[in-house]
Amino acid sequence: MKLFKTFFWGLTFFVIGFFFIGCNKTSEYKTLSVHDYFPLQSGKYIAYQLDSLVYIPFSTRDTTISYQVKYEADSLLADNIGRPAYRIYRYIRKNSSQSWLSDATFMATPTNLQIEFLENNLRFIKLQQPINEGISWKGNTYIDTYSANSSLKYLDNWDYFYSHINESCWIQNFQYENVITVNQRDEIIGNPDDPNSYSEINFGEEKYAKGIGLIYKKFTHNQVEISKKFN
Repeated sequence: MKLFKTFFWGLTFFVIGFFFIGCNKTSEYKTLSVHDYFPLQSGKYIAYQLDSLVYIPFSTRDTTISYQVKYEADSLLADNIGRPAYRIYRYIRKNSSQSWLSDATFMATPTNLQIEFLENNLRFIKLQQPINEGISWKGNTYIDTYSANSSLKYLDNWDYFYSHINESCWIQNFQYENVITVNQRDEIIGNPDDPNSYSEINFGEEKYAKGIGLIYKKFTHNQVEISKKFN
């Protein structure tokens, strides 16, 4: 009997920076709008430094890929059910010495109660009214996690919830005011320290600054499965 350890895939994103994060509460909050934390306007853009930790299949090694991306809001149009939405262009480059290259197109739909973001044909509910400590919602409710052949089952039934409302945060060398945290998932299945057993790690967290938008994101999906072969 031989055991084959298969890394389906593991991926960690860090937006802006991840070496140091410190936050302090700055003020009380009363009536906050999701539109303040996800501002949308034609021509507005925001650029990020990303680091992806990718696990290499059939090995215990991993590698970090660093690059920069820019999200720019284009014209206002209608989404697939006729609601006003913004087309978002993404550009990518290795570092600041290179020119931006068009990479992908997304769509952001602001409603009275939430912000929806369509990415790679996956619709996420990023923010939800009201913005209060502990308020939760099903952020992945529009994603097919239940079909027999779905490869996104790990996204099923995620409860997004707010914490640390209106904090002042240091992310690397930048300080941001009026920051909210959206906790998406913090899950460990099995024992990741046991190489001979199935395990899965899912983690998602995002931070949004008032008047700016997304300033920090960490996303991890690492799934390890053991298959058996009998001679």
